[in-house]
Amino acid sequence: MSKKRQVVHVCPRLPQPVTALAYDLPHGHNIPEHLHPEDQLVYASRGVMRVLTPTGTWVVPPQRAVWIPARTPHSIVISGAVSMRTIYLRARMANVLPRTCCVVNVSPLLQQLILHLCTRKKLTRRSRVQAHLIDVLIDQLQTVQTVALQLPAPRDIRAARVADALQQKPGSRLSLTMICKQAGASRRTIERIFWEETRLSLGRWRQQLRLLRSLELLAYGHKIEHAALEAGYSTPSSFIAMFRKALGTTPRRYFDDDSEHVRAFRTTDR
Repeated sequence: MSKKRQVVHVCPRLPQPVTALAYDLPHGHNIPEHLHPEDQLVYASRGVMRVLTPTGTWVVPPQRAVWIPARTPHSIVISGAVSMRTIYLRARMANVLPRTCCVVNVSPLLQQLILHLCTRKKLTRRSRVQAHLIDVLIDQLQTVQTVALQLPAPRDIRAARVADALQQKPGSRLSLTMICKQAGASRRTIERIFWEETRLSLGRWRQQLRLLRSLELLAYGHKIEHAALEAGYSTPSSFIAMFRKALGTTPRRYFDDDSEHVRAFRTTDR
């Protein structure tokens, strides 16, 4: 008997061109799959969020945001206590941004603007002041830089089995050759499929998975040594080297810098 496909919840259309909402969510909170008629910017000023869609996974660490185009089914998993700020925009208002999900850097100006908009909640162009705020928001969104914190999902059933096995145990020492064999194909075949469907080699895909998993662990407060082992690295130094290569800094500095930003934002958001 075939499984019935679960119906995705469709949120009602919001009446204003821009709506800003603030949520403080506990570790482990799960927002079930849904979609919005609007484009959405999901911003984390504290903690880490994992956004899952049918085409992949996007991890949002502090001071980053994920862009979710209108009518994209998605769910969100919370790691660590998260301060989430969400901006909904009428579809295609920020027409330079892609029609696919992506993680973006949030500039200091955009950070402050998001927090300010969340105090107003609903913005309309009928108000001159609010119209100016909308224009500044659009200008800022048109210039954001994307960050490679996504994990694209392969569609082929054999490659999907490999991806699922790796996601179940990111730190597994089992060889990729053996994992591919258990999934019903040779490593060479799986390598080809991964490159064709995700534009990542199988090894690079696994490394990206481990990076994203480590971000979630560190955000929850685990020590670097624990995150390194859980992510499959034999020593903290090899993990730190990978982290620095991927994100340009060490794990400790990455989260310490974000903590300083958060303290400043909490003061200005009162």
